[in-house]
Amino acid sequence: MLRALTGALRLPGPWSRPPTRGCASDAAAGDPEIQVRALAAADQGITEILMNRPSACNALGNVLVSQAGKYLMVFPVQLLEALAQLREDQQVRVLLFRSGVKGVFCAGADLKEREQMSEAEVGVFIHRLRGLMNEIAAFPAPTIAAMDGFALGGGLELALACDLRVAAASSAVMGLIETTRGLLPGAGGTQRLPRCLGVALAKELIFTGRRLSGAQAQALGLVNHAVAPNEEGDAAYHRALALAQEILPQAPIAVRLGKVAIDRGIEVDIASGMAIEGICYAQNIPTRDRLEGMAAFREKRPPQFLGE
Repeated sequence: MLRALTGALRLPGPWSRPPTRGCASDAAAGDPEIQVRALAAADQGITEILMNRPSACNALGNVLVSQAGKYLMVFPVQLLEALAQLREDQQVRVLLFRSGVKGVFCAGADLKEREQMSEAEVGVFIHRLRGLMNEIAAFPAPTIAAMDGFALGGGLELALACDLRVAAASSAVMGLIETTRGLLPGAGGTQRLPRCLGVALAKELIFTGRRLSGAQAQALGLVNHAVAPNEEGDAAYHRALALAQEILPQAPIAVRLGKVAIDRGIEVDIASGMAIEGICYAQNIPTRDRLEGMAAFREKRPPQFLGE
């Protein structure tokens, strides 16, 4: 078992910049629906994925009918392509999901588009959407969702796939509302919400399709921080950015391994979880960052972690 876990828990090898794959964020003109922004100066190491689909409130669909009569999942595919490029980039220390549409984080599935799909097409769509959420959850660096507006259905499932969540106290509205539309959560909501809040409370929220404000969500433990909204409508983003800045100076390999230990360990019994922690700890021992941390402590100076 330990040999299998060692292979499964190993971090990616040395970093090399992946080739450009024609992601929407590479577009030179117009307003692409998915924009990837690597911050600079003191915030270098923080990368943002900005969702910008105002015509559909950032709905997870953008299903277009091609000449062959097939549906194309443009918006989710753009997200997947962005994640594929970023996951191998060791310079990304924190990944932040935010919205470029005021008043909305992500409205979930586009039900108008969904209504036009056949049963088989719905099944394929949900399968791919579930895969997108799994990719977000498996992203090696810490991820933060900044919810300054509505996060309903798949929008909340996207936030649940992130490690941390920040919401505007009164302007953010979130909920797994699928049962009010004759559906059930299909992109991880039935699994991630009970792991976040506990089984009984998750059942209550899913059975009722209840909507929560950011303040209510914080009281339940669904979000880490709830902040008063501002006139610009980006208060949650600024708090999420401050949280990312707090993570940024920490040893990136240790942070990534800590994420692995928590995510893998929470799924097993505590004895197996302790074994996973031990494997992760052993991988951190040979790093230069560990030696730098001890030297900085001895010399009474801030450490300079390089991710090596």
